[in-house]
Amino acid sequence: MDDDRRDRFEAVYTQTYERILGYAMRRCDSPEDAADVVAETFAIAWRRMDAMPAGDEARLWLYGVARNVLANHRRGQDRRRTRHVALDADLADLYARSSAGGDELGVIARALRELPEADRELISLVAWEGLDHGQLATVLGCSRNAVRIRLHRARKRLSKALAAAGVSVGTFVMESA
Repeated sequence: MDDDRRDRFEAVYTQTYERILGYAMRRCDSPEDAADVVAETFAIAWRRMDAMPAGDEARLWLYGVARNVLANHRRGQDRRRTRHVALDADLADLYARSSAGGDELGVIARALRELPEADRELISLVAWEGLDHGQLATVLGCSRNAVRIRLHRARKRLSKALAAAGVSVGTFVMESA
């Protein structure tokens, strides 16, 4: 039965791939997006082989699947654009209010990037997402006490890195969660 399913899928794929790709290419902004749409279309076709009609109806059914995938793709692009606009505005606002100079911000960003991934994530969850100890414990899957200890150590490592880079730690205030 699995061989029949695979053979049927391969036959439909071979017969329709170029048409579905052309359909996606004419509707996407980039070849990469079109390739993603086609890949998702055929992944859905594989999962829903039992729902796929036989013969030339399979091609029409795939156009419908591709149409839905494209709609989801466009909604995702719109959401990303909206988030980028909001993030750009937030960052512009943040840096406009900052008393630190551009060079100092670069040093701070570099010091943060050089921290271990776990420290960066923890500090980012506090600084950017505004999470408190209880929320951090939920996100990280650990106790509030473990969060308190990890956050203390991460802040200490960041303060040390900033001091080594010549940034006055008083300039860079890290509020307690």
